[in-house]
Amino acid sequence: MSTDAIVLLKNDHKTVEKLFKEFEKAGEDAYDEKRRIADSIIEELTVHAYIEEEIFYPAAREAVPETKDHVLESVEEHHVVVWMLSELAGLDPKDETFDAKVTVLTENVRHHVEEEEDEWFPEVRSAMGRKRLQELGQRMIDARADAPKDPLKLQSAKA
Repeated sequence: MSTDAIVLLKNDHKTVEKLFKEFEKAGEDAYDEKRRIADSIIEELTVHAYIEEEIFYPAAREAVPETKDHVLESVEEHHVVVWMLSELAGLDPKDETFDAKVTVLTENVRHHVEEEEDEWFPEVRSAMGRKRLQELGQRMIDARADAPKDPLKLQSAKA
């Protein structure tokens, strides 16, 4: 398995996208399945946001000072997402707003992923190089164990 930081983040993006598609395919009354998928989305995005905020974003800003605005915008996007995650965590899947919240969450995350992958990951890759990205990736892998389970414990929840 690659320890390249950007590859790891893109793999997380793919995992979450797969969960979004599962949710979209779930039947209207598949409440237990939707709860299970939503819980997986919450966990995946919370861990992902944690390693980005604690490790990747600071390193990206240092390596490519021009990414400052992208990083700040990404943290604000995380802020919106983590509050939605916290609302979803306590919401009954039979609640009439449950599917709508997941839909808005999906749209927000897809936009965020597109900006990261298309607009500034290439700049960071070129500035950092393979060795640095592998070191960073290993730090990110190690940090997963320390990631909070509650999205409101993330830095961006307080932003």
